[in-house]
Amino acid sequence: MRSINRVRFLLLVPTLVGVMALAACGSSSSSHSHSSMTGISGMTGMTGTDDGGEPMYMGDGLAANAQGYTFAPTGDSVAAAGFAFRILGPDGKPVTAFEPEQTKLMHFYLVRSDLSGFQHVHPTMAADGTWTAPTRAAGPGAYRVYAQFIAKGADGKAVPLVLSEQVTSAGSAPDQPLPAVSSTATVDGYTLTVDSMHLMAGMEMPLKVSIAKDGKPVTDLEPYLATYAHLSGFHAGDLAMAHLHPRGGIATTPTGGPDLTFDATLPKAGQWRMYLQFQTAGVLHTAAVTLDVR
Repeated sequence: MRSINRVRFLLLVPTLVGVMALAACGSSSSSHSHSSMTGISGMTGMTGTDDGGEPMYMGDGLAANAQGYTFAPTGDSVAAAGFAFRILGPDGKPVTAFEPEQTKLMHFYLVRSDLSGFQHVHPTMAADGTWTAPTRAAGPGAYRVYAQFIAKGADGKAVPLVLSEQVTSAGSAPDQPLPAVSSTATVDGYTLTVDSMHLMAGMEMPLKVSIAKDGKPVTDLEPYLATYAHLSGFHAGDLAMAHLHPRGGIATTPTGGPDLTFDATLPKAGQWRMYLQFQTAGVLHTAAVTLDVR
């Protein structure tokens, strides 16, 4: 009997090893994300697309260099309107070949160290590869700026990245306390209800948002950058970044709402300040809510 059990154990070893290897792979990538999450990248980049056809970004968005590409601002201040930068390629030269993602060649984000002052704009590129982001002048304090893009590699492959740098705005001003964790947010007469109870760091879990106005479900969400909403998140403390899009497309429905579901993989536990952008009647709205991720 013991010999039979020993044989069974030996036969199970390869299977157990395989399971352990898969678990190890899962834990080693727990600080990364993919799926409908189009936009966290940094020290570890990854090419390709997710199951929904969107580019896969991996990492936490905190690196200025990844896969040979470098985010190179022309200055280190955001006190004045407009922010200029270049993306340098593996050869050290400015990159000028990019692929569109969500209808834009470049997405640019700015947020203060206390997670306030959020801006999401779309820069324009000059012939020499210099990008100018149409940002508003930022108040005093420390900030982080992020460039999200898909470069065309020398081998023709797409290279999706999010790179960032720390910048400042002259003067001093105290940090504002992070707003308390909440399941609701309001903006421009709209009320957003957020169901984040399933969120866990490093795991793809659903994050649901419902939008109402005057107590009635909103069903007239308009396409904005090829989707019905954009959710940009920043981690309290280190400003790790996540950018999410809801499930489903806009090809078959001219309007959306009231419910949006995001497949969220947030790389770190703790509190996240989430900025949800959606459009109605040609007006872009930005709501903010603080979530706690286990």
